[in-house]
Amino acid sequence: MNLTSPTALLLALLLLLVIVAFSSGTEVAMLSVNRYRIRHRAQAGSGPARTLERLLQKPDDWLGANLVILAAASVFASAIATILAQRTGYRYAVPLTGALLTIVVIVFCELAPKIYAASNPEGVALHAAGIYRVLVLITRPALWLTSSLAYAFLWLFGAGRTSASSQSLNAEELRIVVSEAAPVIPARHRQMLLSILDLGRITVNDIMIPRQEISGIDVSESWEDILDQLRQTPHTRLPVYEGELDNLIGLLHMKRVANELVRGTLSRERLVELARGREPYFVPEGTALNVQLGYFQRNRRRFAFVVNEYGDIEGLVTLEDILEEIVGEFTTDPATVTHKDVHAERSGAFIVNASATIRALNRALGWQLPTGGPKTVNGLLLEHLETIPDTGTMVRVGNYEFEVLQIGDNAIRTVRVRAPQAQTH
Repeated sequence: MNLTSPTALLLALLLLLVIVAFSSGTEVAMLSVNRYRIRHRAQAGSGPARTLERLLQKPDDWLGANLVILAAASVFASAIATILAQRTGYRYAVPLTGALLTIVVIVFCELAPKIYAASNPEGVALHAAGIYRVLVLITRPALWLTSSLAYAFLWLFGAGRTSASSQSLNAEELRIVVSEAAPVIPARHRQMLLSILDLGRITVNDIMIPRQEISGIDVSESWEDILDQLRQTPHTRLPVYEGELDNLIGLLHMKRVANELVRGTLSRERLVELARGREPYFVPEGTALNVQLGYFQRNRRRFAFVVNEYGDIEGLVTLEDILEEIVGEFTTDPATVTHKDVHAERSGAFIVNASATIRALNRALGWQLPTGGPKTVNGLLLEHLETIPDTGTMVRVGNYEFEVLQIGDNAIRTVRVRAPQAQTH
């Protein structure tokens, strides 16, 4: 066939337009494909996925190859279309051909391939990976020259090569990825992943049991009261102190107490001896939960006393508290917030223990009380009132209305809360 014949030129023009369409569509697919899914398929043994992953790790190579074939195909397609127009001898053939070629390129070589590739990026990219691998090898000399010139030009404006580390996701970007993964990750699992990411922003102060709520054995009390407390406690471990909580003696495991009770050898002295066998574990206030979780694991501990800068005990944090921040309430123990600290009234209001933490209430009831300041309801209300209120005092915090029901020991003990209807359940 004569390569300059109209038929040969038309076939060549059609082939070049197909190359332009391939270049446009695959570029969108390669840029839109989910890299983590491709990495997973590559690790599962998929050959095309491994090829595609290697290409995506060096975007300069495949983008350069794409630009080389796109530029060459576009230039030659325009030239061939001009030659065919001139051979017709028609006066306006060249501008009409240019207009027609523009419409064809936009519709069939740009928009249609890109729309299809955007709707199916993974399939298009995987099928094109092998072709791009060959194109990169063929165009490598031209790529080296063009890339060098491009980086030299960008260097004039202060731009440089992108490091691999810049492609990694930070915590906030990862949160967005997890939040947008609704179709593939169940809501509960998605919330657990987000909770893990939040551990670095939450401190032990946010979830600790306040000092006044800590259950313990005061060895200075009567022996009958101590025995009653040991028999009735729902806890497996109890702190033992003398007089006040800051005078800690040690920790008492109820399993050992039960053995002593069975043998009839438990006495006040033996109780103190058992408690001294396990020293208390202290952590400073403000410790992030992800750090504290590591401390628990390394020290093989299940709970720790939170102390302030003066060494005074502020509260108690347990391993279960941290795990519940991740998985939510997973126990029916009566000490959980939904059973002990909150009681719903028929009117729709809630009777709340003011020592309950704000984070626990928000999580259990779906409320949106502010968490940036005080950690408990008592602290939140005292901050707003700037004084210890009388019984019956009303105070509004955002859309929440609080009524003080009980005062004791210079603190608010119980409140009635009326929450917005849309946030109650």
